Amino acid sequence: MTITPTTLFRSSGVAAAVAGLIFIGVQIGSPHIDGANITTANVVVRESLKVLMATLALAGITGIYLSQVKRMGGLGLLGYLVFATGYLTMLGVEFVGAFVLPSIAHSSPAYVSNAIAAATNGTVTGGIGLIKTAILLNGITYVAGGVIFGIALFRANVLARWAAALLAVGALATVATGILPQYERLFALPTGVALVGLGYSLWSAQRTPAALRVPSSVSSQFDPAGAN
Repeated sequence: MTITPTTLFRSSGVAAAVAGLIFIGVQIGSPHIDGANITTANVVVRESLKVLMATLALAGITGIYLSQVKRMGGLGLLGYLVFATGYLTMLGVEFVGAFVLPSIAHSSPAYVSNAIAAATNGTVTGGIGLIKTAILLNGITYVAGGVIFGIALFRANVLARWAAALLAVGALATVATGILPQYERLFALPTGVALVGLGYSLWSAQRTPAALRVPSSVSSQFDPAGAN
């Protein structure tokens, strides 16, 4: 199989869309996570899916950025780097939630409860080490990166602008989870929908050669070789 830029961009579009669908899916019927249920199959599967989601989202936003790197400029680069850091730290945090905390839930219940509290805006009563820093870094870079990246995408006007705007709004809306924790799952939905929209927009944009997408009124001014 020949790997081309079009193939890679389409694949990253699919990755972004699937990440968005997973992000939406894990919110449906999600239980309140605590030290008592962290070892249940329901929670472990959901946390494992979040690890997959973060991985796919990172691949997706990388393709989205590279597909229009010149149009996004310096703001786009800043947004991508910060947003990518958000997903990288999310990957690490969710990996701990999926594979580390369940394995030590019985031997270190206090640590597990405090780690979960730190990740869910709860009250932390004991030390949890650097994971607290990772969670804080994740929150800051995810929100700031999503807002900046969404604005840069909107300004570039290459992919679906509604999805770019929704990404910026959705990322900013996650700040409200600390104020209205009872609606925490709902605040995740806009970002999920935005990833689906941006992923599909990138995938569909790669279905035809760029030359075929040039308006006829413009292309008619040029000969087949591209000269006047």
